[in-house]
Amino acid sequence: MNKQVKEVNHLIKILLFAGLQEEIGADSLMMDCTECTVLEVKKYVLTKFPLVDLQQVITAVNEEFSQEEDKVISGDVVAFLPPVSGG
Repeated sequence: MNKQVKEVNHLIKILLFAGLQEEIGADSLMMDCTECTVLEVKKYVLTKFPLVDLQQVITAVNEEFSQEEDKVISGDVVAFLPPVSGG
């Protein structure tokens, strides 16, 4: 009997807004992650794009504001929202 192994993707989607989109040149990224933290997602982005500044971004996981220690699991959507200025 031939057993087929189904490949499972453990991906999370990273959404980028405003200046981050311009700096990276994309509106989203994908990351392979079964379970990680928001901080680990930030570190992943910084390894790919070392000149990007994520210290002041607001982070949301699945449209809920989150902290660096919050868990992210495969299938989640992480959004990085840079601070905005206006006048």
